[in-house]
Amino acid sequence: MALLPVNIDYTDKDFDAIRSRLISLIQSVFPDWSDFSVASFGNILMEMYAFVGDVVTFYLDNQARESRLITATQRKNVIALSRMLGYRLKGARAATAVMEVELARVPVADVVIPAGAIVRTKEVTEPVKFQLLTDVTIPANSDPPVASGIAEHSKKYTQLYDSRGLADLDIILDHTPFIDGSAVVSASNGSFQERDSLLGSGPNDLHYTVLVDQNDRATVRFGNGTSGAPPTGTVRVAYKTGGGLSGNVDAQRLAVIEGAYADAHGNPVQISVMNPESASGGSDRQTMASAKLLVPESLRATTRTVAREDFEINAKRVPGVARALMLTSNEDTGIEENSGILFIIPQGGGFPTPALKNQVLTMVTRTYPCTLTFQVLVQNPVYRTVDVEARIYIKQGYSPAGVRDSIKARLAEMFRISESDGTPNSQVDFGFNIKDSEGNPVGEVAWSDVFNFIRDTEGVRKIGDRHGDLKLSGLPADVKLGIREFPVLGTVSLINGDTGGYI
Repeated sequence: MALLPVNIDYTDKDFDAIRSRLISLIQSVFPDWSDFSVASFGNILMEMYAFVGDVVTFYLDNQARESRLITATQRKNVIALSRMLGYRLKGARAATAVMEVELARVPVADVVIPAGAIVRTKEVTEPVKFQLLTDVTIPANSDPPVASGIAEHSKKYTQLYDSRGLADLDIILDHTPFIDGSAVVSASNGSFQERDSLLGSGPNDLHYTVLVDQNDRATVRFGNGTSGAPPTGTVRVAYKTGGGLSGNVDAQRLAVIEGAYADAHGNPVQISVMNPESASGGSDRQTMASAKLLVPESLRATTRTVAREDFEINAKRVPGVARALMLTSNEDTGIEENSGILFIIPQGGGFPTPALKNQVLTMVTRTYPCTLTFQVLVQNPVYRTVDVEARIYIKQGYSPAGVRDSIKARLAEMFRISESDGTPNSQVDFGFNIKDSEGNPVGEVAWSDVFNFIRDTEGVRKIGDRHGDLKLSGLPADVKLGIREFPVLGTVSLINGDTGGYI
């Protein structure tokens, strides 16, 4: 006969539970022991064991949780587990902007604004800073004295190290957050190239890898003479930090250039700068939730891009890509045989930059190559604008303007590209991905879904019950999507059912 009842609750392992079970054990062996007061020395020993058991089981549970990708809660563990499966979490991307540089007067000599010059927003505290990527030159006697260049939301650093000929050299970079792919490494024995792994590198290959930790601090790792050649002499590492969604500033916000400048003859010049269009391309680092979703998908396409789904998986490996859809002649008869169109949506929506599209094309044709005879075209997404018009009745005590803003926020949440944790928003998708019970594409934005989102908004008493009191793109019906189309929210018009006027 067992001394204690069978305990099948394996989660009941805190201090109080262990103490209670120890008391039961003690009483079953020593029935005369009844002194469990705080001052009892036996009680002190028992509670000490309960405390140690609580701490040990906490660490055991924590190690079990953090050793599995799906349950890990610490970013450093998600990074390590993903690396074991050949996946690397994406860091922040830097936004870029076209800058117009103008002089107050026609110059008598060439004026050169060098690469690295800082342009920023007007805020006194924490302005958003960009750097020019190339020299901007305004030739002498230019009228108007205007030139343009590209600026990036980043900052450049250069660090020098003495390698001492050591194998397996690790160099920890001082500044954060590191921008993926920005490191340029050279040493006395030549220029080094970045690789995802050194396992395929030979003893004479000048290769290195970059490991980025949970704090976005990068470590440059070199070979050992067998897998990759170690550097010799002085190692020079140039890299960039910055990036993030904060760099996607609106047009005309970059209006200050730091420093004083002169023409080729040394005459001081007055310079004004401005970005005529919004900066684009900036994105935050990949979230853990997004990584947990994409790491298992990446196992499907480990080295090549073959199936239609492989193109979508590998496209989403590129930092800044939120959604992707690949169509071939099998899905769309308007596409030529042995070719395909890859539609990509950047983080935050809108249209991808040419640079982002080139990165996606490189990813699916070179990094993870497709068949040589297959032609891939990376295109902008085809958006289907959905306008919403509704007649609503407001609960007593609520402000019509406040309810209007809440409804617009709720609808924006319904139509957003990604969730706040970086995972795809399941409420919307490309028309091709919405299937019926038989697997046929029936892409649509359901009228009933929009109805529910509006009705469930705080402050809404009801939606009008007459036909046409809720319209999507002018009709009281579902919005049908083409297989290429992705729905986005258009104008939202709300009518106060009590007064009859627009809110």
